[in-house]
Amino acid sequence: MEKLVERAIRILKNGGIVAFPTDTVYGLGANAFNEDAVLRVYEAKARPRNFALTLLLADTSQIKLVAENIPTMAWKLAERFMPGALTIVLNKSMAVSNMITGEGNTVAIRIPNHPVPIALIKGLGAPITGTSANISGEPSPITAEDVYKQLRRKVDLIIDGGKCPIGISSTVLDLTTNPPKIIREGSITRDQIMSICKCPID
Repeated sequence: MEKLVERAIRILKNGGIVAFPTDTVYGLGANAFNEDAVLRVYEAKARPRNFALTLLLADTSQIKLVAENIPTMAWKLAERFMPGALTIVLNKSMAVSNMITGEGNTVAIRIPNHPVPIALIKGLGAPITGTSANISGEPSPITAEDVYKQLRRKVDLIIDGGKCPIGISSTVLDLTTNPPKIIREGSITRDQIMSICKCPID
């Protein structure tokens, strides 16, 4: 596994894309600061360019790199659920390409609770895309075989890390609205989020 991760890091540094296991589902990663690589992610997934991509971070210190005007609630949620299966939507920083955000002003971020993507991000020295490694509209993959069946040679490397432990996508919470809004409910429930936020959630 260590050699596969090292190979994947080299691929990412050279503008390639790799599929990898996370705690939720398999992700499709590219250097978030390389627009050509990000474009390959869209093309591999046949994903409309106005659909934003989630960014994966290695730790909470990277949040300020990709987001600005970060509310206090974001830090409270990060302390409780990151790393983990919560994705939060924040106002994007100037460092984040409009290609990542579908030309929008917000960015979705997550810190996965899995050693492989964390090692990739740290080895690359930059956030990576974390969209699911599937064709848009098809089921999210939970094994490397699932990825191969959908993407085959559209990716440069598939890291087989076995079956993803959670097996369903992360919960997505938009913190740029008032009140905050759950865009997608996954393994982290509304009640769990409200226990931290102490406020209404749409």
